[in-house]
Amino acid sequence: MRRVTLSQFLVSRQRDKNLINADLRLLIETIARACKAISTRVNKGALADGLGLTGTKNIQGEAQKTLDVLSNEILLEANEWGGNLAALASEEMDEPRPIPTHYPRGEYLLLFDPLDGSSNIDVNISVGTIFSVLRCPKNADGSICDANEQAFLQPGRKQVAAGFAVYGPTTVFVITLGDGAFGFTLDRETYTFVQTHPEIRIPEDTQEFAINTSNARRWEPPVKRYIDECLAGKDGPRGKDFNMRWVASMVADVFRVLSRGGIFMYPRDSKNKEGRLRLMYEANPMSFIIEQAGGAATDGHIPILDLQPKGLHQRCAVILGSKNEVDRVTAYHRK
Repeated sequence: MRRVTLSQFLVSRQRDKNLINADLRLLIETIARACKAISTRVNKGALADGLGLTGTKNIQGEAQKTLDVLSNEILLEANEWGGNLAALASEEMDEPRPIPTHYPRGEYLLLFDPLDGSSNIDVNISVGTIFSVLRCPKNADGSICDANEQAFLQPGRKQVAAGFAVYGPTTVFVITLGDGAFGFTLDRETYTFVQTHPEIRIPEDTQEFAINTSNARRWEPPVKRYIDECLAGKDGPRGKDFNMRWVASMVADVFRVLSRGGIFMYPRDSKNKEGRLRLMYEANPMSFIIEQAGGAATDGHIPILDLQPKGLHQRCAVILGSKNEVDRVTAYHRK
């Protein structure tokens, strides 16, 4: 059976469904090419002197890995000249990056986490890239407005596309354009992304959860109640056993949820009162994908995609995955 390539998939969304325009198609293809380049660097690991720290910190005060900085540069250089974007924003940069004046400006805004889970690089565990695409607001005369920080602060519902790449035993590229979630695997012989996960659907029920239990002493009561019930298994109120999985790499944990169901939780706690993950670079794009695959995503109280961002590097709580389990945790928070 001949598989559909990512380019063929995107062309069909443009030509047959009129779901995207040429600029958005080219933007996603450019992001995918950048992810191939990052994948190659990640796979080389120590052979390319890509491990270790740079000695610098990002806007969140986190130590930057060599591959964090390199991945950020790859995405910037790939996307700033194509004429699709008004500006870019990265988890690794303090402020948005405007398109250089000698390049044409487009109608879209791109946000990305260049290398999610980078603390796992040195121990050879899957890492990845996450991205989100928004339309840049327009002025009253129809021209594209100044792409400052305020232009990016749109609720997740306004996303026109989102996706992520997982650099693991295989490199997988998952995207949504608002009509479902789809996965593509990198064929290293042809260097092409081919569709391997059509119409991804997350089971509504699950017996698997992912959470960092080392933070249990800091959890809020609704989260503790839910996890305690899971751990009680057949002898507890749920009447069934659960398995726990935790990779500490969001792209890997979320891809597992997309592949076979489950619930991923990084809740707020007494140490991280607003939550730990970034709304704009991680929570929004992942929530868009999860909802498009039939799952649910909440901060414990309301859907993540309905949150109004207050800052480019805002953090939030994240609970996403199989719908019935997410709804249960949300109900515990209401009580």
